[in-house]
Amino acid sequence: MDISFVAVLVLARLWWTYVLRGILGIAFGVIVILFPSIGLAAVVALFATWAIVGGVSSLIGAWRNRGKGEWWVEVLEGLVGIIAGILAVLLPGLAAMGILFVIAGWAIITGLLQIWMAIRLRERIRGELWLGLSGVVAIVFGILLVIFPGTGILSVLLMAGLLAILFGGAMTMLGLRLRRIHTQAVRQNEYAERGLPQ
Repeated sequence: MDISFVAVLVLARLWWTYVLRGILGIAFGVIVILFPSIGLAAVVALFATWAIVGGVSSLIGAWRNRGKGEWWVEVLEGLVGIIAGILAVLLPGLAAMGILFVIAGWAIITGLLQIWMAIRLRERIRGELWLGLSGVVAIVFGILLVIFPGTGILSVLLMAGLLAILFGGAMTMLGLRLRRIHTQAVRQNEYAERGLPQ
């Protein structure tokens, strides 16, 4: 069953959650690139914040969209983000390699779910490309972490920063596109209530 137009409008109403996730991703990337010496603990804390806030945003979207379209995908994405963030916080003594694999797993699963949502949205909105692109970037990031785990923590951090900026940019663009859809829907609703031509 194709995602309903009502579900798209609910997603559009939550445009700010995508922008928030995008801005956090960009901030994470910029901080990691500009201050690579802040240490693994600080990077893990930044990642945990990004993952948990993104996960909570996804769960908010799923709650508002429950029963409509592919709301379960947002639930799954939210839970994966929150679990990855909590693991990073609760296991700070985990070896650097272990943290990298937690981040890699989160990135790959999140990327796959975002591509799934982009495919389901493609007939309903323009701008789903940004969601699909952020999914591809996340998967590439996760795969690179798995394939090259021993390239040195500094190299991995710089790569993580660049990909986080790309991911954040794509999510921000999607959020702004959803904001336009929401604004247009609100305007049409106001016209309809007043009996004015649209």
